[in-house]
Amino acid sequence: MFLALNYPSWIHPEIFPGVPVLSMIRWYGLMYIFAFATAIRVFLKLQKEGMLDSPERRATEDDVFGFFTFGIIGLLLGARIFSTLVYDQSGIYLKAPWLIFWPFDSNGTFTGLAGMSYHGGFIGGLIGMIIWCAKNKRSYWQWIDAMVVSIPLGYTFGRLGNFLNAELYGRITTVPWGMIFPGAPRFSLSIDWVQKIVEQTGMTVEPGAVLVNLPRHPSQLYEAFFEGIVLFALLRFLSKKRPFRGLLSGVYTAGYGSVRFVIEYFREPDADIGYRISAQPDAPIYFNQSLLNLSTGQILCLMMIIGGLGIIIASYIKDKRQKKLN
Repeated sequence: MFLALNYPSWIHPEIFPGVPVLSMIRWYGLMYIFAFATAIRVFLKLQKEGMLDSPERRATEDDVFGFFTFGIIGLLLGARIFSTLVYDQSGIYLKAPWLIFWPFDSNGTFTGLAGMSYHGGFIGGLIGMIIWCAKNKRSYWQWIDAMVVSIPLGYTFGRLGNFLNAELYGRITTVPWGMIFPGAPRFSLSIDWVQKIVEQTGMTVEPGAVLVNLPRHPSQLYEAFFEGIVLFALLRFLSKKRPFRGLLSGVYTAGYGSVRFVIEYFREPDADIGYRISAQPDAPIYFNQSLLNLSTGQILCLMMIIGGLGIIIASYIKDKRQKKLN
């Protein structure tokens, strides 16, 4: 019995593969559009429910779109800059920073802005939202609380885009839903542990084959479900309770950090970076051999967890003080 799934051969990064004029239209870019559209739809619903109103003024749709514009611009700038400066190991962007936003490769082929960092987008989006709130004299936490309820469902589309690109796949596994991604590194059949995995999964190997592509965790789908659907459900539930300002922002920050931290144990780190902290010399990235082997994403997620808990505590103390004064 074959205990693994082959990545669907009919899925391509391009929506219209083989059509020269339309080859630049990719699923990943379309998923970004779906993500932003979903976030705006949820945010408008929260605005109609009065979550953004203050005693002095009601929030309008113009306010919503202005707020989103600042947030999205900050998100895109932060995600791209952070990706090129933190995750890129070639140093090319430090030598030629104008290439950060250059959507063509050295051959002149359109590639789009390939490479976006969630944590960079988090920082950039936050800065953009703070600037808008300061400019329009609105409550930071009130508006950011509404935003964090709106955006998790967008991650579902973003991670589905990663899956459609067959990128950011997980580590090698023998679970029945493990998937063989076409671009994953192959391993020699002469290695003992490779032979054991082939036997455990019942894989069929072509006669004379030297290398084999092994099943991986579909970690993009794990993230789509937990970072998107589950986190949204939690935040939406809390938003209906009308908690003190800042709670939703703190729960989102710590919640996303916690979920992503755990899923990173199933997702393979970038090959050119590996582990930032490792309990074992030369620990392989395609297996999780120790919980103390931490990727770049996990370190950033730990910072998010600490920051989120800090936001919750500080916001709670501030709310208690205000209630005493009133």
